[in-house]
This record gives sequence, C-alpha cells and structure tokens, in this order.
Amino acid sequence: MTIALVGTGLYLSIKFKFRYITKIKFHFQNTFGKMFKSGDGEGTVSGFAAACTAMANTIGVGNIGGVATAITMGGPGAIFWMWVSGLLGMSTKACEIILGQRYRVKYENSMDEYLCDRSFVMKNALGWKTGAIILAVFCFVLGPWTCCVQTESVTSSLLEGFNINPKISIIVLGITCFATIAGGLKRISSIMEKVVPFMAMGYIIAGIGILILNIQNVPTAVGLIFKSAFTPMAGIGGFAGATVKDALRYGIARGLYSNDAGTGYGIVAHAAGKTDHPVRQSSWGWGEVFLDTIVVCTVTALSILLTNSYIDYPDITSAQLTTVAFKVAYGKFGGYFMAIAIAIFAWTTIIGMYYSCEKSVNYAFGDTKANKIARPFYMVYYMLPCLIFYNIKADMLWAVTDLLSAAYVIITLIFIYTKRKEIFRLFNDFWDRFIPAINRGEHPEKVQYETVEHK
Repeated sequence: MTIALVGTGLYLSIKFKFRYITKIKFHFQNTFGKMFKSGDGEGTVSGFAAACTAMANTIGVGNIGGVATAITMGGPGAIFWMWVSGLLGMSTKACEIILGQRYRVKYENSMDEYLCDRSFVMKNALGWKTGAIILAVFCFVLGPWTCCVQTESVTSSLLEGFNINPKISIIVLGITCFATIAGGLKRISSIMEKVVPFMAMGYIIAGIGILILNIQNVPTAVGLIFKSAFTPMAGIGGFAGATVKDALRYGIARGLYSNDAGTGYGIVAHAAGKTDHPVRQSSWGWGEVFLDTIVVCTVTALSILLTNSYIDYPDITSAQLTTVAFKVAYGKFGGYFMAIAIAIFAWTTIIGMYYSCEKSVNYAFGDTKANKIARPFYMVYYMLPCLIFYNIKADMLWAVTDLLSAAYVIITLIFIYTKRKEIFRLFNDFWDRFIPAINRGEHPEKVQYETVEHK
C-alpha cells in the first residue's frame, strides 16, 4: 500500500505539474481564504463546511498517536518522510475530490442532498452496477468497526486524564454522537465547521507553546529530523535506534494514515460542497493535507522531540507518549489538555466516519422512501460496535482498521487510474480558462462548469 500510494502521488504530482504543491497562494485563497463564504455553484453546503466534515476524519488520533508511533519505530527521520507523503498526497486527495464532484448526484425525494461515494463512482463512471452494490454493502456493514479504535481512545484518555469511568464516557459519547448524526449533513457540517477549526488551532497553539519553551533546541530538533531521514540513528537512552529503512517505512505509512489521501474519503465529504468547478473544490486537497500533515503532525513531532519523551520514556508509545510530552512541558495541565484533545479528536472522527458510511446506505437503497426508513436503523447499527467494543485492545483495533483501509485504498486507486484522462482534462480545463481570467482581473467564479446528469 505504501509503494502504491506514494507512487500514485508522485505520478499525479508530475501530471499536475506540481501545482498542488507550488501554487500556495491560489490554493490558500480558494480554501482558508473562503472560510466564511457560502460558495458559488450547485451543492448542499459550503466548500469549507464540506472540508471540515472531511477534516473531521483526517485530523484525529492519527495525528497524535500515529506520529508518536512513527518516531518510536522509525526515529526522528520518520517525520521527514511523513512530510514527503503529505506533499505527494495532496495530488491524490485532489483527484478524489474531483471524482466526487464530477460523479455526484442529487437525492431530492428522500434527503434533498448532493452526494457521492465510491459506489456512485463505480456505477456512474465505470458502469459496474453489481460491483457498486457489493462495495456499498461492504462499506456500510464493516465501516462502523473501524471506529472502535476511536472510542477506545476516548475512554482511555479520559480515564488517564480525569479518572472518568469508561462507562460514563461511553454513555456521554453515544448521546452526543447520536444527537449530531441524527440531524443529517447540514447539522454534521455545521457542527464540524465550528469544532474542527477551534480544535485544530487549540492543539497547534499548545504545541507552539512547547516550541517557545524550548526555542533554543528547535534548530537542533529540525536538523535531527533531516539528518535521521538519510542516515541511521544510533540508540540513545531508552531509544533503541532506527535505520533509514525504518524512518522511510513508518514515516510514510503514518503520514498516509493521518491525511487519508487515497482512501476515498475525499470523494464522499466534498461531493456536497458548493462550487462552480470540481478543480476549485480540489484545492482542499492541498488545504486538508497541509493542515493535517504539515502543520498538526509537525507540532506533535516537535513536542515529542523537544521534550525528549521518546528517549526518556521508552516503554510508552502512541497517544500516551504525546500526552507525556505535554505533561513534561506543562505539568498536570498538559495531561488534562491532552485528555480533552484526544477525546474531541476521536469524537469528530466518529461523526465524520458516520457520514461516509451513510452514503453507502444511500446508494444501496437509492433515492426512495426505503432510504429514508433505513437511515435511522443504520444510525443505531453504526453506534453499537463503537459503544460495545471500546475495551478491546488497541493494537487489535488498529490492525482491523488498517486492513479495512487497505481495501478502500485499492478501490480508490483503481478509480483514479481508470478515470485519470478525464481528471487531467478537467484540471487543464480549469487552469486554461480560469487562471487567465484571474490574471486579467476578471471574476472567474462566474464561469460555471457544465455538469452531467446521471440516470
């Protein structure tokens, strides 16, 4: 999977002339620069709201525990390769968004919403109707089980930080999650666009505080990241050491897991976004990965390196190591903060994942009364594994999650390669028509993309 994803990201980056990496000003203006605008064109929610629903999936426990695991297994050099995977993953995520926008449909009878997921692409783009049904069932039956790892993170973090009984945590989690997902996309996106930015900014500010407290060691830590990416790091203190191969393997693997580039979640979340052209919405391929991997993951990594937590606490890994790093920096307050942060990260991921799984239900039942009836029953089914199996060992839960994610990746990469010519055509159409208009001082937002109905 690592070779397939990195290879795809490199191939797409070359075909896109590295514009998802180099055109920072343009992408910023079309993403974070439009946070408070509803957007032009057709859609159900604003492009920013759609992106926040997507980032609810990406910015989560993987940014805290995944980064810590990368460092303990691959050394500081793993962070450099995590950055590489993020930069290349921007193009892969952009392709997912383009596919979601291009092959989305509107359900008017059962939910009044624009939507798309892997099954819609399989049927509308490739004509594989039987495969699309099988994939939809696979996704909505097995998808909820990937969230057990999130509820385990919530209960364990609150138990460690505040000594809250896991059963109480689960009850509160179940009530708040159910109340949110019951409101459908508009409630989910509305809450996510309020929670996700503040959640991310709070964590980033706290991490920057650690950098300020250890400002004299920041150049050394950054230098260690680059040095260890290309030369083996010997064991020191409790750290056993790591080879370049380890840094490459764990850095890329954890980076890809944290930003979800290639898993197909970008297809789902961005299909509802209001935009005049699929490629304009695909700027969030840059925005999401930049915030997730380049910013949040880097904050986690430097917090661990600057506090020497990975050396002084060799028996601790995953999210607990990041918690220890914040405790070293801020004392007990750091532990309380991390318990809350992990709980919120996991909570938003559970809700974001529900939205993705529900689209498979919507596809299976179609725009019919049956779809409207099935949704409440699926909400209950989705929450049951999360609430019942929260106390299974974390390593087993992560293994199951990785296996299911691998299946999604294979399918998504097939879509991208099969429809790559159309994706490139849309990309070139956008840059050839829109960018000259911008340079002339015109308003390219008024230029509409010609959508195609799918029956």
